[in-house]
Amino acid sequence: MPIVRRIIPALAALTALAAAAPASAAVKELGDTPAFPDASCPTNCQAIGQVTGYQVQTGSAKNPMQISKPGKIVAFTIALGKPNAKQTQFFNNLFGNTPQVRLSILKLAHRHRKATLTAQSEVFNVAPYFGSTPTFALDKPLPVGNRSVVALTVPTWVPAFAVNLGNDQAWRSSRSSKNCDDVQQPAAQQSLKTTRSYSCFYRTARLLYSATYIPNPTPTTTKKPTSGKKRAR
Repeated sequence: MPIVRRIIPALAALTALAAAAPASAAVKELGDTPAFPDASCPTNCQAIGQVTGYQVQTGSAKNPMQISKPGKIVAFTIALGKPNAKQTQFFNNLFGNTPQVRLSILKLAHRHRKATLTAQSEVFNVAPYFGSTPTFALDKPLPVGNRSVVALTVPTWVPAFAVNLGNDQAWRSSRSSKNCDDVQQPAAQQSLKTTRSYSCFYRTARLLYSATYIPNPTPTTTKKPTSGKKRAR
C-alpha cells in the first residue's frame, strides 16, 4: 500500500514553527520508526474495534509511545487500509457505521500495568481517507509529562492495523485481562481521570499511528532573585 500523506491545512503553521524552533524544543514524531508496514486491509482484513491501545515495541524500539520529558502532542498520523465494500459493511455491523479515532494521553502507574486517562483529543472520522496516511492537527495540544503514553482510542472501528509481523512488534489494549481476544468487548477508555488495566498484551501486530510531539524548551538563562527595594537614604 503506497504511503500518501495528506497534511491538514492547520499543520502548515506547525511545520513553519518547527523550522524555527531551537534544538532544545525540536519536533519529534513518536512511533514512526521503523516505517509503517502495510495495513492488513483488504488482503487479510482485520481492524481495531472499540478499544484503546498503544504500541510497546516496534522492532528494536521499546516503548516508542512513552514520553519522559514534559511537552505537548500537536498532531497525529494514521496509516489506513482500504477495506472493500463487503469488509466495510462487516465492520460497520460489528462496531458502528462511522470509522472514528482519537488520541488519548495515559499516565502509567509505577508498579502495575494500569494507566489513568489524563487528556484526550477530539474525534476524527477517517473513512474519507481509507487507503492513505493522513496527518491531523489537533484543535488543542495535549499536555504530556513523565511516564505519559500516547495511545490510540477507537470508539467504533478503524483499519489501521498490521498483522502477521515478527515477534519484535507488540502492543497493549484496555480490554479485560480475562477476555483479551474478545473483539466485541467494548473497551475504549473515554472518561477522563479513569484508570484501566492494560494487561492484554499482543505480539506480531502493530497499531499504525504516530504522534507529533514538541518537548517544552529548556531555558538558557535564569533570572537572579531580587532582594526587594533598596531603602532610600
